[in-house]
Amino acid sequence: MIAYRIQFGIGIATIIARTRNPQTTDRRSAVRKLLLATLIALGFASLDVASTFAQVEPSIKLGYAKCAHCTPMSLTPQYAKGVQIDAVGFNTGTDALTALVSKNIDVAQVTYLHYAIALDKGFDVVAISGQVNGGSAMLVGNDLEVTPNDWASLKKVIADFKAAGKPFRVAASRGNAQDIHMRGAFAKQGIDINKDVQFVNIPNPSDHLQALRRGEIELICTVEPFATQILQNKAAKLFGLPYDQAAGKLTNIILTRSDVVAAKPKELENTVRAVVKVDEFIAGDKAALVAVISKITGLDKAIAAGAVDNLDPDPKMYRASAVAIAGMMRDLKYINSDVSAAVEKNMDYRFLEAATGKPKSDLGY
Repeated sequence: MIAYRIQFGIGIATIIARTRNPQTTDRRSAVRKLLLATLIALGFASLDVASTFAQVEPSIKLGYAKCAHCTPMSLTPQYAKGVQIDAVGFNTGTDALTALVSKNIDVAQVTYLHYAIALDKGFDVVAISGQVNGGSAMLVGNDLEVTPNDWASLKKVIADFKAAGKPFRVAASRGNAQDIHMRGAFAKQGIDINKDVQFVNIPNPSDHLQALRRGEIELICTVEPFATQILQNKAAKLFGLPYDQAAGKLTNIILTRSDVVAAKPKELENTVRAVVKVDEFIAGDKAALVAVISKITGLDKAIAAGAVDNLDPDPKMYRASAVAIAGMMRDLKYINSDVSAAVEKNMDYRFLEAATGKPKSDLGY
């Protein structure tokens, strides 16, 4: 294209030189037409050059799961500057993690549990930002005499079931954030999930509603927006939010790989900056978040509106809680090794510091 522009630049100079001598009116008119055509051609050439530069703008391929927490990631392309983000939706965080470690994408939104699992398996992952926390809720059957947030009333019902020789069945999707939150909350209240209750694994959260309706379980810890869907369908009642335990309300984290860190540091910084801006946007505009959830998941807006009250946009990375989650997962035998040191070592705060202008001591370090 440069050669193309040089060619047309020489052409214009030649035309101007030739117009210095007096010419007839017809000849001057012909020259003006030729000059105009040349300028038009040069204009298109300039557009082509701009288009070429736009096409070579550095890019990041980003994967996210299609859950209520995760759908705001679909907004990152429109908030990105200095990088083109190709945001790809996956059915689950596990799918996004698989795409990351197989080098089909550069960045993945997953959970802190996925982070610990990846390190336990020896995968090359680096945490660069948080995204959204919260989204867990514990629900109990409508007929149970349990008072919301009153653990004494819940423990009495569990004891009554045990005395009657009936199992008190609690459910979750094994290995997800809600499972960890529930087990941590139970342990803090002195409830042994292996002895005092019977755990039921229901892998797909979309099946949680029907399990409650069929009376297959007494309590479930599920994820938004399914928790709101269950409550709005009156299939259970809210007991409480299981955040009073070592893992707190942590759920989502943004991961990349060390080779991407080495090859695309500026692109990662701009990607994290886009995540921070999206978090700021949805934190200040719940209606926009409801619209995004409804658009990506196809959920009714009333359900999406209920779910956002239990979501907390937050790009910080909470190091101590992340280590606590890894410890809980090892204790539960969800992972085989102690990855505490790796969890700390592989949390790279430099991109979050650049994006927010804050030191890592203010960003969860």
